[in-house]
Amino acid sequence: MGSRRSPALAAALTLLAAAALLPAASGTASADPVRTMGGTGPYDAEYTTTLRLPDHTVYRPVDLPEDEPLPIVVWGNGACRADGTWFENILTEFASHGFLVIANGEPGGTGQTDPEMLTEAIDWAIAENSRLFSPYRGHIDTGSIAVMGQSCGGIEAYEVSDDRRVDTTVIWNSGMLSDLDNHHLARLHAPIAYFTGGPSDIAYENAIDDWGRLPAGLPAFMGHLDVGHFGTFAEPNGGEYGRVGTEWLKWRLKGDPDSRAQFVGPNCGLCSTEWDVQRKNLT
Repeated sequence: MGSRRSPALAAALTLLAAAALLPAASGTASADPVRTMGGTGPYDAEYTTTLRLPDHTVYRPVDLPEDEPLPIVVWGNGACRADGTWFENILTEFASHGFLVIANGEPGGTGQTDPEMLTEAIDWAIAENSRLFSPYRGHIDTGSIAVMGQSCGGIEAYEVSDDRRVDTTVIWNSGMLSDLDNHHLARLHAPIAYFTGGPSDIAYENAIDDWGRLPAGLPAFMGHLDVGHFGTFAEPNGGEYGRVGTEWLKWRLKGDPDSRAQFVGPNCGLCSTEWDVQRKNLT
């Protein structure tokens, strides 16, 4: 895998180094090629690997649904760490609600990732949907794609969010590190959501700054939960982050009206909760 990095990502690796202290998002880290883990959604979920997409971890329903193609979600880890099971709680939760989730890094892996790995994951999923004899053939919604990541992984998500195939970008505990990187924001074309850990989150001010520089008219949501930079990833099913992230994906990639109601309107589902909510151009 190449190591091509923009100045923004190089800065992220330095200034967001604290994310390397992020506790494992699950009780254990495993290098097993397949492991059934569950989730609160209608599908039992697992993670697996494939030789056709090395250096990645794939989260999916154990039994692929016949009547509901899976939207694609690609994930960059905090600290740009190449461990595809570091955030297994929340990624399993997403998969249990009928998403194909592809994380940078192999299970229990080490080393660093780069943004191109997110694009590779998208390319692989689209190809698998039509590849003869692929277990995913006809099971993937290739027209519904999210890029997301935590901390340094959020910077990776920014770097590929100009891909016209992307339908939403989700930034967890992250933000640009300099106004010199405004070109990443200027290239955004799809609805974006920010989820931070509140004022004690080291990336809180960065996210706030980005919010003020988003392109005019871009649909955007920002939610702050007072849990710090490490969020609720270590909790079962990703905790509150898992719940809210699932609702965003169900709305933006599946058009679920109940999920939409969590974010839109004066009486939105998150508006009267412990989340501090900001919104732009959401309808």
